Amino acid sequence: MGEKDITEKILEDHNDVFADIINGLVFAGEQKILAESLENTAVHSQYKADDEKVHELERDIAKYWKDGEVELAICGMENQSSVEKYMPFRVMEYDGTAYRSQLQKSRKEILPVMTIVLYYGTEHHWYAKKNIKALMKIPDGMEKYINDYKIQIFEVAWLTEKEIERFQSDFRIVANFFAQKRKNKDYIPDDPTEIKYVDEVLKLLNVMTGDKRYEKIFQKKKGVRSMCDVAERLEKMGIVKGIEIGRLEGKEEGKVEGKAEGILEGKMQVYRNLLKKGFTEKEAREITEIS
Repeated sequence: MGEKDITEKILEDHNDVFADIINGLVFAGEQKILAESLENTAVHSQYKADDEKVHELERDIAKYWKDGEVELAICGMENQSSVEKYMPFRVMEYDGTAYRSQLQKSRKEILPVMTIVLYYGTEHHWYAKKNIKALMKIPDGMEKYINDYKIQIFEVAWLTEKEIERFQSDFRIVANFFAQKRKNKDYIPDDPTEIKYVDEVLKLLNVMTGDKRYEKIFQKKKGVRSMCDVAERLEKMGIVKGIEIGRLEGKEEGKVEGKAEGILEGKMQVYRNLLKKGFTEKEAREITEIS
C-alpha cells in the first residue's frame, strides 16, 4: 500500500468519523448509524479463481453495521484523490468478493454490501463514467441482457455548506477545508472548530494537498487545537520564507549596503506587524531573526 492510502484511512477508520460520513452523505444527516454499532471487518478478501490460485483484494475501509448482535450490512469506503477511469469495475470486484465471502461461510442470510467513493479532487469534478456499461462497446441487441453496475461518488470539495453542516465529527473540518480550497487555491484555514484527531487531520491534509507545510506542522503539533492554530503556523512559515527570499535577492544584487538596509527595514516592518497581530517580542525576534 502506498503512503497516500495509509494516510487517508487513518482518520476515517475511527468509528465516530466513519459513522458520521455515512450519516451525512447517505442518510442526509439523520443519525442512523452509531459509532458503537460499527465493527471492523477484514479489508483483505481472498477467493479461489479458476486458475486454482488464491487471489486477494484490499479495500480502503470496511465495517459491519450491527444492531445489537444482529448484522445489518457491510459498509465500505474508498478514497480517491484523482479520477480513475475503471473505478466501477474495481468497486464491483470489492463488493462481489464480499458477497462471495459470505456465501463461502454458508450464511443463512446474505448481508447487503454498500460502497461509497470519496473524491477529494479540487481541480475538477469526477469526469469518468460511473457505471460499467458506459465503459464498454456493447453489440447491438445485447444491451438489455448486460447487467449494469453503478458506483456512488461523493465529491467532497463540491459539497454545499448545508451538506457540510450535517457532519458532526472532524470530517466537517476536512470537508470544509477542501470546499474552500476548491474556491480559493490560496485559502488559509480559518475554522475555529476544535479538532479531536489532530494527528490524523494534519496527515490527511499533508498527503491530499501535497503541501509539505502540513507535515512540518504535524512534526511540531503541540498547541494545535484548531485550523486557526494551523493558519498561524502557516503564516509564520510564509513570513520566514519571505525574509529568506529577500536575503537571497540581496546577495544576488551585489550585497549592496543600501540593499542590506532595505532588508533590515523590511524585517523591522514584519516585526512591527507581528507585534500588532499579538506575537510576543521574543517570538517576533525569532521569526525575523532581529537581534
